[in-house]
Amino acid sequence: MPVMEMVDILILGTGPAGGTAAIYAARADFKTAVLSGPMPGGQLTTTSMVENFPGFPDGIPGPQFARLVEDQARRFGAEFLFDIITRVDLAQPPFGLFSEEKEYRCRALIISTGSSPRRLGLPAEREFAGRGVSYCATCDGRFFQNKVVAVVGGGDSAAEEASYLARLASKVYVIHRRDEFRAGPLLQQRLRGNPKIELRLNSVVADLTGDDAGLKQAVLRDTRTGGSSSLALDGLFIAIGHTPNSALFKDWLDLDEQGYIVADKRTRTRVPGVFAAGDVADPYYRQAVTAAGTACVAAIEAARYLASVAT
Repeated sequence: MPVMEMVDILILGTGPAGGTAAIYAARADFKTAVLSGPMPGGQLTTTSMVENFPGFPDGIPGPQFARLVEDQARRFGAEFLFDIITRVDLAQPPFGLFSEEKEYRCRALIISTGSSPRRLGLPAEREFAGRGVSYCATCDGRFFQNKVVAVVGGGDSAAEEASYLARLASKVYVIHRRDEFRAGPLLQQRLRGNPKIELRLNSVVADLTGDDAGLKQAVLRDTRTGGSSSLALDGLFIAIGHTPNSALFKDWLDLDEQGYIVADKRTRTRVPGVFAAGDVADPYYRQAVTAAGTACVAAIEAARYLASVAT
């Protein structure tokens, strides 16, 4: 198996976290490599317009934002590589990351593999992603100001998304497969007490329809009777949870009950020299700016770690 020349800091995963970590690590004059994995640029590349990242008053398309971050990191000497890592060895530095064809070694590792939204599994879901279907109300809610939207889910996240959207949209439907919510009592009270929110219980989304302009309608199926109904919509927000992309590390790092990597406020994991940044360690916020912030911390901490082991 060919072995890549060892780097000082290897960053696994791109997106705002991986790109930011690369900027700070390379600018500090460490030999830095970024492995992009299956989605170069991260989840942000599926966002049509980023409007809540500081410095872009007119907004910026997600793919363009990802390219700019990568270009900035490259300017300081970071190397971007595409490969799919299938196994890691974090027993001791230099840490090993293995794909089917290559082995990578690093003195410090920053994990920024992100998380993946759980999907409904409908063929039309991908068709309308970014054209009416969203997985983040904080990211995309403003595009649906004074429009009719729906939120799918019954937990805290769904209730919070619905309440947030009710401040922007003219109407918010909450679609839940059961007649009881898993959300906390206070969140449920807010849902039921908001005149702009209408609950569609015992219902699941069976299909989505629209045209070239985007989503127009959701087809609902009653979980009790099997009957169908249509719901005219401008947007559908799916809030049925996220899955952190942390499976590679379950034998090496501490994960919480949801699978998020456990790291302290300085992004340090239980393995010295291994750091976790962005959504893979953040079950709460999942924003580009928070991912970038923790990645900045991770890169600074990685630099300090390397300085400490060199002395």
